[in-house]
Amino acid sequence: PALLEPLFPPQPGASPGFAERVRQHKVRLEWVRAEPAGLRGAVRVLNLAYEKVVSVRYSLDGWASCAEAPAAYQPPAPPDGITDRFAFLLPLGDAAAAAETALEFAVRYRVAGAEYWDNNEGKNYRLRGRPRIPQDPDSSAWIHFI
Repeated sequence: PALLEPLFPPQPGASPGFAERVRQHKVRLEWVRAEPAGLRGAVRVLNLAYEKVVSVRYSLDGWASCAEAPAAYQPPAPPDGITDRFAFLLPLGDAAAAAETALEFAVRYRVAGAEYWDNNEGKNYRLRGRPRIPQDPDSSAWIHFI
């Protein structure tokens, strides 16, 4: 099976100024991780109202078609007191196993009659499939000489 490789830093939330970017843009991707079940990640949003909807719109075919996955609120709230965290899983199924996979996504935040997007400064978040290199089961074995 292939491995999805982010073409952006996979931990934007760890970069300097992240909290300020959330305040300014209202929504920002915090991190992503490729897993056998799909792409898992977290989003940070500015807490503008109690009711909010966060989702991830994604495509595997250059936006000829797309799907949207909901993100779920993750308690407890971050300690900054002004943001909330939402988690998502993009279920990619067999598509994630193909080495030629190219995944693009953007995050949507709807709150108080407004809609905010994080699309990686207009470039979308992109990941590409990369073939896994099969490992020799003996490659990590130690050789002991007596």
